[in-house]
Amino acid sequence: MSDSILIPIDLRSRTTPGSQAAQGEDGIWRLAIPAGRAGRYRWAQLDDYLHRPRRAFAWRQPLALELRARVSLPNLPGTWGFGFWNDPFNASTGLGGTARRLPALPNTAWFFHASPPNYLALRDDHPADGFLAALFSAPRFPALLTLPALLALPLLAWRPAARWLRRTAQTFAKEDAASLDLDVTAWHSYRIELHLDRTIFSVDGARMFESVLAPRPPLGLVIWIDNQYAAFPPDGRLRFGTLANETDAWLEITGLKIASL
Repeated sequence: MSDSILIPIDLRSRTTPGSQAAQGEDGIWRLAIPAGRAGRYRWAQLDDYLHRPRRAFAWRQPLALELRARVSLPNLPGTWGFGFWNDPFNASTGLGGTARRLPALPNTAWFFHASPPNYLALRDDHPADGFLAALFSAPRFPALLTLPALLALPLLAWRPAARWLRRTAQTFAKEDAASLDLDVTAWHSYRIELHLDRTIFSVDGARMFESVLAPRPPLGLVIWIDNQYAAFPPDGRLRFGTLANETDAWLEITGLKIASL
C-alpha cells in the first residue's frame, strides 16, 4: 500500500459504560466489553463518521483497507468486525453534535462475525452467521424517500407482510457473502479492496473472496464489538436483542491503513 496512504484523522472511540476502546503504548487498539447478562447492550467502537452527514463520509473507491486483528474467543456472543459502511440504520436528530440522518438502504463491505441467533442475510442461499466476508450494494435514495419505508415498519410484526418486505428488500439491496474458516483468535492480516466494479477480500495475502458487487459511496470506516443480535430469517419472524457473555470479550487491531488504488 504505497500510494496515497491515508489514516483517518478523526477516528473516534465510542463505548457503553464499562466498555473500552483504547490504544496501548505498543500501538494496538483494544476494543473490549465486560462480561454480563442478556438484556443490557455492551459495545465498543471506532469510527470516523459520527459528526458527518452521510454525503460527507470520507471514503470512495478505488481504495484498500488493511489491518491486523484478533479476538479473545472464536465464537463470541454478538457481533464484531471491521470495514466500510454507510451507517444505514442510524436515525439522528442532530442533538449532541451528531449529524442529522434518516435510515437508508445498506452499503457495506466488511469482515463480519455474527453468532447465533443472528440471521443477517436477505438471500436464502447466503450465509447468515459465522465469520463472513460480506457486502451490500444498494441505491442511494434521497432521505425523504425513506419516510414511506419507515411508515411500513409496523408491518414487520405481521409475518406475511414481513416476508413480503424481506423479498422486496432483496430487489433493492443486492448482497454477496462467503463464510471464512479461520482461527480468528490468532493474528491475521486482513485486506478489503474496493474497486468501482468489484470487491476483493484477502487474508494473510491470500484472496479469500471476490464479488462483482461494490458498495455505493461515500462510506465510513467502522471497527466494533458488541453483544447484540438481529435475525430476519425467511419465515419473516424478526427478532433482535442482546446476549449474555460469560467472560470479558475483546477485539484487538493494529497496522490500520487505508490507501487509494
